[in-house]
Amino acid sequence: MSRVRPATTRRTAFKPDMRNSFSRPLHGFTLVELLVVIAIIGILISLLLPAVQAAREAARRMSCTNQLKQIGIAMHQYHDTNRLFPPSFCWNRVVNDPGGNWSAQARILPFVEQAALESQIDYRQPYDVIPPTSGLDVPISSLRIDVYLCPSEVNDRQRLKDNRPEHYPLSYGVNMGIWNVYDPVNNKGGAGTFHPNSRLAARNVRDGMTNTIMAAEVKAYTPYYRNAGSADQNVPLDPAEICGLGGDFKNPPPKDPSGHTEWVDGRAHQTGFTATFTPNTVVACTESGEPFDVDWTNQQEGKSDTNVTYAAVTSRSYHPGVVNVVMMDGSVHPVADSIELDVWRAMATRQGKESVRLPFE
Repeated sequence: MSRVRPATTRRTAFKPDMRNSFSRPLHGFTLVELLVVIAIIGILISLLLPAVQAAREAARRMSCTNQLKQIGIAMHQYHDTNRLFPPSFCWNRVVNDPGGNWSAQARILPFVEQAALESQIDYRQPYDVIPPTSGLDVPISSLRIDVYLCPSEVNDRQRLKDNRPEHYPLSYGVNMGIWNVYDPVNNKGGAGTFHPNSRLAARNVRDGMTNTIMAAEVKAYTPYYRNAGSADQNVPLDPAEICGLGGDFKNPPPKDPSGHTEWVDGRAHQTGFTATFTPNTVVACTESGEPFDVDWTNQQEGKSDTNVTYAAVTSRSYHPGVVNVVMMDGSVHPVADSIELDVWRAMATRQGKESVRLPFE
């Protein structure tokens, strides 16, 4: 009898299909595909960055308007306390007397949460000395006051003298009128809402608190001319006229310009503005072969008892196309660079009896 062998499964070794393996295409980016991806990423970034920048600028503008609102409220609190708005500074009409020249911005410190600092001020003394009882090792004038600096201000930095702190700039100037700021002979101010030795109250703003500017944006470290000594009383219509009016240029290169660098100093070129020209007007003058966008004042207030102070101190900002202003009623609005000059000047007078439609209505 024969044996029947059990069936067996034949096993064969796995042999990969080398032909198919080597012929299978490799997946990856070609150079063209890589360039397309890079181009798409670049386009997305180019679309995203302006949106981010716009959002940041919107936030800065909102912060700026909030700070102007605080200044407006502080001015009204000062008015409620003293029955008057603060003067641009108090002058005893003694030429070059260093005391009393403190700004309106200094006088409202208690109402912008700086009461402790204001308590160290002796308004009869110069603003660049260190109060003996303050415990400070720098003058009050060199301290940064947050509410006075716009977040968009590119020159938010201390001003030094002999490498020591001397002053700090500001971004908001009070309304000192159109051109005529102060007549020392008659102790009379101009058409604005602030001037030396003023005693102006709400009742004096006869054009209406809603229609009259209290303060507007200015740029720190603005170049300016000063102390030309005399000037034509006619208001210039063309910015080019300013360059021919003369005066000392402050400060010539390579030094920093010093306009709007002293929040404590009540003079127009430091803590004020005038409506000689519309917002952000470029007043282009050349010094030492370099072009500058300048302000001009023929006579520093308190430096002469005969020369009337005329000033072209333009409201400027880093917000594209506008400056922010706070009106005498405390409301805050953006004003476009394209505003008509007559309207802008009407907004800067307290009792001009102009009949205009305000640009933000």
